[in-house]
Amino acid sequence: MYTGRILSAGMNCDGNSFVAYRVSSRSFPNRQCLKYENRASVVPKEGFEKDIYVNPYITYNCIRIVKDVAIVSNGSQTDVIADKIAVGMDMRDAMAYSLLTMDYEKDDYHTPRIAAVVSSSTDEDEYECFIGIVNDKKIFVEQVPYGKAAFISTYGSQLPDAVDFEAKTSSEGAKYIFDEGIFADYEKPVSSSASVFDGEWTIDVYNP
Repeated sequence: MYTGRILSAGMNCDGNSFVAYRVSSRSFPNRQCLKYENRASVVPKEGFEKDIYVNPYITYNCIRIVKDVAIVSNGSQTDVIADKIAVGMDMRDAMAYSLLTMDYEKDDYHTPRIAAVVSSSTDEDEYECFIGIVNDKKIFVEQVPYGKAAFISTYGSQLPDAVDFEAKTSSEGAKYIFDEGIFADYEKPVSSSASVFDGEWTIDVYNP
């Protein structure tokens, strides 16, 4: 089953905050995730740089860390959400504002924009996590309960689905969303990345 790009967020099996992202693609498989200090990016592989002139949506930061918050998405809305949080906007409003203003991708498939944000706090009163989507028919932002995790995809159910995220580290998380657990059911994985908070945010990527 092909479901497009996938992201997941919430608390993992250790009770730690995480975000994870997978590129799945039929048209532009020649991509990879690269990690940096506070972000992970989706970029074309060497020799395929000209693909960005065919489709401008194929390269972007998929993960950003801002203060104690991790942001994950399938497009340039990652940076918009991160910038809004950096200047003090609360997480839910930053998500809703960014999805509303950027709207779905204006490609042949009207590809939805998906995104999630999660705080690092283990205090139930302070912890927050939201997953959202905007497509050509709706905008939707939903809170993920404390202690839980969910995932959403561009061409899937268009609503967050609960998941038990059985990965403890960023490295394990990148591999898990690529082809383990429920994510093994989804076709055409290309590359993935994840960030887990365990005293500090770390980022890792998986490029088979």
